[in-house]
This record gives sequence, C-alpha cells and structure tokens, in this order.
Amino acid sequence: MVIVGLTGGIGSGKSTILRCFELQGIPVYIADDEAKALMNRSKVIKRKLIQLFGESAYKDNKLNRPYLASKIFNDKHLLSKMNAIVHPKVASHFRRWLKKQNAPYIIKEAAIIFENNLEHQYDYIITVFAEEDLRIERVMKRDGASKEKIQAIISNQLSDAEKIKKSDFVITNNDLDSAKEQAISIHQQLLQLIGYKN
Repeated sequence: MVIVGLTGGIGSGKSTILRCFELQGIPVYIADDEAKALMNRSKVIKRKLIQLFGESAYKDNKLNRPYLASKIFNDKHLLSKMNAIVHPKVASHFRRWLKKQNAPYIIKEAAIIFENNLEHQYDYIITVFAEEDLRIERVMKRDGASKEKIQAIISNQLSDAEKIKKSDFVITNNDLDSAKEQAISIHQQLLQLIGYKN
C-alpha cells in the first residue's frame, strides 16, 4: 500500500485538503485525532501520562489538554517524553487500520513529519502551505487563540520553506477553489505514479 504523508503548519488548512482527497475515495488517517482518542481510551497511556505529569493530567476521567499543553509548551524534554508514550501506540493503531484499507493509496496526516525526521515512513509527502497572516487569522477564528500564542506555535514548527524543499508535492491554500484544484491534480498524478488502472 502506498502511504502518502500530508503535513503543513498550524492554520494551513490541512483538514480542508484532506476532505478533497476523501471525496476522491482515498482513505485518510489523522494522526493527531487518533493520538487524542488513544490518550483518553488507552489505560496504559493514561497510567504513564499520570506518572509523567501527575494526577492533573486527567480531569473527570478525560485528558486535561490545557494542563498538558501548558506543561509541554516550553519544555521540549517533557514533550519528547510524552511523544515516546503516545507515538508507538498511534503507530501500531495505524498499522492495524492500514491492513483494512483497499485503495490505490492512503493519506496519513501528521503535523510534524519533518520535525520528527519521519520522512522515511512515507512514499510521497504533500505539504499544505498558506501565507502566515492568513494562517493566524484562521486559527484565531477557529480556536479563539491569541495572535502571540499562534505565532509562538508557528515559530516552534519547521519553516514552510524547509518543508516545501523536502516535499514531493505542495498545495498553496490561500484560495480554496485553487487549493481544491491542486489537490485533485495531485491525486491524478499519484494514480499515474503508482500505475493505478481503474
């Protein structure tokens, strides 16, 4: 099975682009969503996160995301410890999911493919790019977050220029109609590259 990675900075519009591929019949796996679900569902993850962050890691039996975010935001050591707990579980969940798929290729969306040096896990990588002002505006509207907080997140991620350099395909998502056309064009190119015949 051909695995296509889809990445991009916060507010670049990855979810919108994923929907374009889903409409072409391509199965989509969103790593961040699965990680959040597993952090609430898995007893093993829960136990280890409480060991790492203390009882406040969970509130009313649900992951206390604001608390965790405040702990890991400026602490890369703690973040990598948390990732070491969560990522292997997500990886094995993904492998099980992959076995059930029947399509020319699948898309796995992950925000930090390059930051974690995971390029080797993908056959092709698509980066979704949008102008920074537009990204900030989108996230402020979506999450009600402050401009400063979003800029801090952006500065923690690899620059768009670096991501673009390492990618096989790039979608510029400043304008929705144009971005959708680019996604469909990439879908057709991927089908050709993998020699898929209907």
